[in-house]
Amino acid sequence: MATLVKGGEKKVQDLSKARKIFLLILVSMGSSTIYAPAYLKSVFYDPLQQALNCTNTELGLLMSAYAITATICYLPSGIIADKVRMRTLSWVGFVATAILVFIYATLPSFGTCMALFVGMGVTTILIWWGTRFKLVRLISTEEEYSAKIGLSYGIYGAAGLVVGMINLAIVSAFAQNAGAGMTALLLWLGGFILLLGILSFLFIPKFEGEIKQESGFNLMEFVHALKNPVVWLAALSMFFVYFYYTGVTYTTPYLSGVLGASLVVVSVVSVVRTYGITLLSGPIFGAFAKKINSAAKAIVVGSILVLVAFMALVVLPDTAAVAVVAAAIIIVLGFIANGVFGIVSAQLTEGKVPLTIFGAATGIVSVVGFLPDTFSSTWFGAIIDAGQKAGDVPGAYHEIFIILAASAVIAVILSLILKAYVSKNKEKLEKRAQEASQGAHQA
Repeated sequence: MATLVKGGEKKVQDLSKARKIFLLILVSMGSSTIYAPAYLKSVFYDPLQQALNCTNTELGLLMSAYAITATICYLPSGIIADKVRMRTLSWVGFVATAILVFIYATLPSFGTCMALFVGMGVTTILIWWGTRFKLVRLISTEEEYSAKIGLSYGIYGAAGLVVGMINLAIVSAFAQNAGAGMTALLLWLGGFILLLGILSFLFIPKFEGEIKQESGFNLMEFVHALKNPVVWLAALSMFFVYFYYTGVTYTTPYLSGVLGASLVVVSVVSVVRTYGITLLSGPIFGAFAKKINSAAKAIVVGSILVLVAFMALVVLPDTAAVAVVAAAIIIVLGFIANGVFGIVSAQLTEGKVPLTIFGAATGIVSVVGFLPDTFSSTWFGAIIDAGQKAGDVPGAYHEIFIILAASAVIAVILSLILKAYVSKNKEKLEKRAQEASQGAHQA
């Protein structure tokens, strides 16, 4: 399928279709696996707590250590992605993470685990984070990027589903011995991540124009990216899309706590919304954006549909009789939100952001876009707590859905502004991107 890297820079046109597909699968599969060890708490809370013999507070502190490190590393990861080969960042990030996971598999002391989680924040974010979007960009023509990043999310979902089922099988096999189960699980994950590192070393080529050749690191790429209106419009758009994308998770407790849906219905909806729709929503929205030749337009259409779906949940009667209808709306809502989220970064390509600052631009979009994680859970939790105290739980969820619907409206406005700006400044943006590309080739 692919050949060993022997030297010499490659253009996207130099790669066979099979090679490009292989690299797309590699980086997409990696993005759904490299973070799994740090986020085991989200799936296997009790077994992990028992295996590490730690308190709930300590388990939370481990995740906080990773999240804080990740937040610090987002921006520099984008700059590094513009200065270091994708091949190097990919294999080093995978291999370094695998080593940390193998140590984690020994179930060490809490202090050592804290150091490991900080380390994983560095290896998965500072080193590896910038590779996914930029590598997909490098194996795509400008016209292909929207479709390929959407397909990447589909592969991400498929790989996550398969790896998740294997993880569940391992933990279930050691149901009576949490320590042995977690050790086996972490050894499997570490081994798989190591394999991805080896494949990255062997098959990711050196791309023409992927880095500037001047020596030393500086912040000029970040400054140029920050001055680009497309970058901050895309970043703000990501913020509000990610806000409602993550907010969809509150539809599950709404089903059970407000509509009184059965455990079977809630479980099926949760599984389909979490895993099943990811396989299709990304590729479909990517193809849609390519067909209409605009990621921004696709985001506008998707966000309007999200607005309608959230408001439908607000006006539905708060009775068990409409649980099936609500479940259908929630699955559709999850599909659309996931699809829109999968193509937000394509606005950078639509806005002709030069490849030379693409990594820095991605870093800015990531930092701004993922900020809802820092406050949304606390905010919505407080709303639900207040609703419970006031005896108005349905009202609490309606308030949350209205907030998320408002987020969708703002996402529509921002993407319309971005589209208008790109259309008005088309020639200037194309000239700037061409000059940047020529400068990179001459350096």
